[in-house]
Amino acid sequence: MGVLSKWLDSDVGYSFKTSPMAIAAAVVAFICIFCAVFAGFVAPHNPFDLTTLELSDARLPPAWIEGGKGSFFLGTDDQGRDILSALMYGARISLAVGIISVILSVLIGVTLGLLAGFLGGWIDTLLMRICDVMLSFPPILVALLIAGVGRAMFPNAHTSVAFGVLIISITLTGWVQYARTVRGTTLVERNKEYVQAARVTGVASHRIMLRHVLPNVLGPVMVLATIQVATAIITEATLSFLGVGVPPTSPSLGTLIRVGNDYLFSGEWWITVWPGLMLILIALSVNLLGDWLRDALNPRLR
Repeated sequence: MGVLSKWLDSDVGYSFKTSPMAIAAAVVAFICIFCAVFAGFVAPHNPFDLTTLELSDARLPPAWIEGGKGSFFLGTDDQGRDILSALMYGARISLAVGIISVILSVLIGVTLGLLAGFLGGWIDTLLMRICDVMLSFPPILVALLIAGVGRAMFPNAHTSVAFGVLIISITLTGWVQYARTVRGTTLVERNKEYVQAARVTGVASHRIMLRHVLPNVLGPVMVLATIQVATAIITEATLSFLGVGVPPTSPSLGTLIRVGNDYLFSGEWWITVWPGLMLILIALSVNLLGDWLRDALNPRLR
């Protein structure tokens, strides 16, 4: 509580307290993340437990609509899974893929951006040309390429390969923005007096980068990472919708939307509408938090 009160008394905390939009976005994001992390305790059903599924319960409308049945508040999908429970477990999968891919992208991008900006020379030129090449490959194309190779090499490991394909494809195309952001900030920081003083005193280059430059370039990275989490989740949903992501037996948000799309025009709208709304809530709340964090960390906007 002491740490929380100190944070609320800081400039960033005060900005958060005085921003209704940031508070509302934080509440929505917290509820979504809480339900995803603790889905095993919060969800009324387990969509992975095949022994509890009944095909006779498939495509039932929500319980609060005339014709609804049982405790399926948001209805069921084509396999008889409770939509509400599938949303919680699906959000867990989507958040896991998004967060893991963003963490890997940050590690790769920050490392290469620091090296390019601080060392310069041919290293900077080489890394920036690699960034240019990577920007020419969209995540969907990379995922399709990796999926084809992965399924050819591991034909009997579809589920594990699918998760690896999603994370690798999003990571390979996501680290470039962090590398360019950190490089630009490092080019400014390396010419400042505190860096020059550290060099004069004989501090090694890697220690200057880690102990002096890195803490001063993490601000833009935090803002970018927050926004990129939402982008990674939407990318995962897009890839799963196209059939490159997780299989139908693992109900991520994108998979649920793809399955529900087949029944949308036959009247079973709830199979695809609820996952779509869940995806919008998560992406919108995270993006709003990223916009608030950008403004709170920018001294020119205070």
